[in-house]
Amino acid sequence: MKPAADHEPPADDTARPRRRLSLPDLTWLPLLLGLGLWAYALPRIGFRTMGDHGLLDRLPAVYYVSLLVLTGGFLLGLRRAGTAPWWPAAYCVGLLFALKAPPAVLYDSVRYPWASKHDAVIDMLLANGELRPNAALSGNMSAYDQWPGFFSLNAALVRAFGVDSAASYLNWAPVVLGLLLMPVLVLLYRTFTEDWRLVWTAVWIFQLANWVGQDYLAPQGFAYILHLTVLAVVLRHFVLPGSAGRLRDRTWLDPAAATVPPPTGRRQRAVCVLILAPLIVAINAAHQLTPVMLCASLFALSLTRRYRNYGLLVVAGLLMLTWDLTMGRPLFTETLSTLRESIGELTRNSRAGYAGQLTGPGPELGGQASVVMVLAIAVLAAVAVFARRRLTRSALPLLLVSVAPLPLFAVNDYGGEMLFRVYLFGLPGAAFFAAAALVPATGAIRGTKGTKGTSARAKAVRRRIAAVALPVALVALAAGFLPSYYGKEKMYYTAPVETAMVTRAIDRAPDGALILAATGSFPRALHRYDQLEHWFFAEQELPENEKMLADPARYLADGIPPGTRAYVVLTRTQDIYTAGEGLLPPGGFSALRSRLSASPLFTVVEEHPYGVVLAYRPRS
Repeated sequence: MKPAADHEPPADDTARPRRRLSLPDLTWLPLLLGLGLWAYALPRIGFRTMGDHGLLDRLPAVYYVSLLVLTGGFLLGLRRAGTAPWWPAAYCVGLLFALKAPPAVLYDSVRYPWASKHDAVIDMLLANGELRPNAALSGNMSAYDQWPGFFSLNAALVRAFGVDSAASYLNWAPVVLGLLLMPVLVLLYRTFTEDWRLVWTAVWIFQLANWVGQDYLAPQGFAYILHLTVLAVVLRHFVLPGSAGRLRDRTWLDPAAATVPPPTGRRQRAVCVLILAPLIVAINAAHQLTPVMLCASLFALSLTRRYRNYGLLVVAGLLMLTWDLTMGRPLFTETLSTLRESIGELTRNSRAGYAGQLTGPGPELGGQASVVMVLAIAVLAAVAVFARRRLTRSALPLLLVSVAPLPLFAVNDYGGEMLFRVYLFGLPGAAFFAAAALVPATGAIRGTKGTKGTSARAKAVRRRIAAVALPVALVALAAGFLPSYYGKEKMYYTAPVETAMVTRAIDRAPDGALILAATGSFPRALHRYDQLEHWFFAEQELPENEKMLADPARYLADGIPPGTRAYVVLTRTQDIYTAGEGLLPPGGFSALRSRLSASPLFTVVEEHPYGVVLAYRPRS
C-alpha cells in the first residue's frame, strides 16, 4: 500500500509565497546624472555677458535640470538614510558643488571685488613680514592688522602651496569652507536627533538657505566654523549631572529625538575648557564679531539647567576682552565711542548695506528673494517649534543658540552687515527646526509609547503630507537661493582687463598718494593699502551724492588735502555697483565720469571702455 501522502493532490504553486524581485540599488544614478548635467551646463554659462538679472539669465536650462535631478536623488537617498547615511551625505556634497562651484571653475578673476582686499592683506604680510596694529591705515584696513589670524594662516598656505598669491584659490573658498562645515553641522544635529533623515535634510536646507555670501575667503567664514565647533563640543560634553530629567526617557521624547548626552564631571569639563581655549583664541585672533556671537550663545546656554556652566563663558569673555584691549584696542575703543549713537536704534542697525536702495531687475529680485527665504525658513522653523513640542523641549539649547544673536540688533549695525550676520549665526538651528517641520516623526527609526498610541490613519496622513511638502519645499528653497545668491552677480564679476588697469594705476601712484573712487567695491581697490590713502566718496546717502554730481570736480578738489598727489579711478564695476546699490541716481556714474574727464582740475592718465584713471592737477 502506498503512503497516504502519495494520494494527496499536488500542492498549488500559486499558494506558495512569491519571491520579491530584488531591484538593483540605483541611488547613485541621480547623483551621477545630476553632476553630469551640471558639468555639461558649465561651459554654456555666459558669465562674461551677464544682463540685468546677473547670472540667472545666463544659466542654461540644463543647469536647472541638474538641480532638480540632485534634489530627486537626495529624496531617494533619504529613504535609506537610516542604514546608508552616506547617500544623502554624497548628495549634500553634490549640491554644494552645484550651487557654489561655478564661479570657481569658470571665472578668470576674483569673485566679489571687495574680496581682493583680503588678498592685499596677505600680500602685505608676505612682503613685510610684520603687523602694525596701531597704524592708522586707510580704507578701514586697520581692523585686519588688529585681527590678523586668518591672514597669517593664508600667508602660510600661500608659502606652503608655492602659489603667487591667495587669489589663485580665493574663488574656491565657498566650496572648501562648505565641506569643512558639513561634519560640524552633522555633529551638532546628531546631538539632538537619532533620525538621519532629519540630520541630512537640515544640512540640505542649511546649504540652500546660506545665500548671504559670507563664505568667501574672509575671516568670517573661517571663524564661523570654529564658532560652531566650540558649540558642538559644549552641547555634547558640558551636560551637568542630574539635569536631564525626563529627557533620557524615550516615552517623553519625540520619536526622532536623541537622549541628552551623558553628564560630565567638573574635571572633564575643565579638560574640555583647556581643549577649547585655543579654538576660542583663534576665533578672537581672526574676527571682531564672532567672539561676541560666541559669548552671546554661551550666555544663552547658561540660562538652561542642562548647560549652566559659567566657567567656559567666563573664559571666552576674558579672552575676548584681552584681545580687544591689546591687539584690537584702537578699533575697539573707536567702536565703543560710537555705541552711544547706535545703541537702541533697531531700525538703523538692521538695515542692509550702505544707505542706498537696491535698483535694477537683478538686485531687486535678489533682495525680494532673500526676504522670502528668511520668512520661509522662519515659518517652517516656527511650525516645528509649536507642532513638535517634545523635540523642541529636548533641542531647546539649539533653539536658544539660534536666537542668541538677535539682541545685537540693539547694539550696532556693523557697517550695514549686522542683519546678514545675525541671520547667518541663527541659521544652523533654524535649518534644523525647518527640517523637523518637513520630516515627519511618524517615520522615526524606533517606536515609543507615543507613537504606538497614534492611529494608523493619522500616520498615513502625515506621511502623505510629508511626501508632498518635503520635495515642494526643497525645490522652492532652491528656486529662492539662485536669485538671492546670483541675482547681483553682475556686480561680482570683473573682466581681467579692468583689474589690470587698476593695478597699473595704483602701482604708478607714489607713496602717500590719495586714491579716489566712487566705491571700494572694485578689484585691487586696496592694493598697496599700507602705502596709500583712500577716499571712496560715493559711499554715503543718496541726497549727498546728488549734490556731489552737480559739480564733482570741485567737490573732490575740496576734499583733497593741499599738496597731496591724488588719482581718481573709475571702473565699470563701480558703475554697476553704485547703480545696483542705489548709491547714485540712474546715469549718475556716466555723468560723474564725463564731468571729471572734462574738468581742468583732472587730466586723463588712461582710458578705455572698462574705466578711466585721472590725475588731480590743482590750480596754482
